[in-house]
Amino acid sequence: MEAAIQRLASEDGMSTAEYAVGTVAAAGFGGILVKLLSSPDVQEVLWEVIQKAFSFIL
Repeated sequence: MEAAIQRLASEDGMSTAEYAVGTVAAAGFGGILVKLLSSPDVQEVLWEVIQKAFSFIL
């Protein structure tokens, strides 16, 4: 009986599921970033930020 309870309470394999969820989340976030950064409006804003940052250096 104790072995059955221990087997049911065991979390073996949980780390694999957590890695899978993390991988899917990272891939989804990467896809959103690619879509966002390929937008001409976002590229223009980023370019302006970079130009302002370098204007302080020069």
